Amino acid sequence: MTAAEGSAAEGSPQEGSAAEGSPQEGPAASIWMRQERSAVGRPAHWSRTEITEVALRVADVEGLDAVTMRRVAGELGTGAASLYRYVETREDLLDLMTDATGAEYEHAPPTGDWLADLIALGEQARAIFRRHRWLAGLTMTRPVIGPNGTVVIEHFLTVLQAHPAGIEAKMEAFGMLTGITAAFELQEQADPGLQARNLAYLSHALSSGRHPRLAALLSPRAELQPPEELAGRYPDIIARVMTGLLGPA
Repeated sequence: MTAAEGSAAEGSPQEGSAAEGSPQEGPAASIWMRQERSAVGRPAHWSRTEITEVALRVADVEGLDAVTMRRVAGELGTGAASLYRYVETREDLLDLMTDATGAEYEHAPPTGDWLADLIALGEQARAIFRRHRWLAGLTMTRPVIGPNGTVVIEHFLTVLQAHPAGIEAKMEAFGMLTGITAAFELQEQADPGLQARNLAYLSHALSSGRHPRLAALLSPRAELQPPEELAGRYPDIIARVMTGLLGPA
């Protein structure tokens, strides 16, 4: 179920003033640029942080599809209509969840070895993706920048403060570090049976003799690298990508 379907299935208003007044033009403002809760109704019982923590628990145990406004409201002991006072849409809830994981980084002071520091940052991201198996896919399909994400970017740029590369190149490097790390985690989550099928088909295809260059590349190894071996090469691959974008260490 997509985020949009999740909101529609629960009959949420689209959302707040846009449903009650003139049509809203363009995308809604980031949830962090809106007030914490609706100004009408009874006093607030929960904070966004508490609501987000519940949604994270549901997603970590049951997967992202289990995170609906109705389910989160039920975990809080209320109805979905009440939850809309705090979080207007399921998309807002997904944004809060993604950004909340950014608080799990530990930002040590730069060591002076910018490449080692960036690899260490990437390894932290891998650990966070493993703790929240739904996060890598959401990062790739619904990237979001919130308060915690801004802190991560600031740390990344602090590590590179003395580096001569321009800000555009540095931001490209940040995007690639995030994207490649998420892709690594998605690969680690892949069904091992799929890897076995790919290997079997590759052997079949190479036996035809129609792919001599591929056969020459793979014949000394006799098989593709298993996912766990590729995962072990993460620091080396990230180092080559970062130096390719930013220059030698």
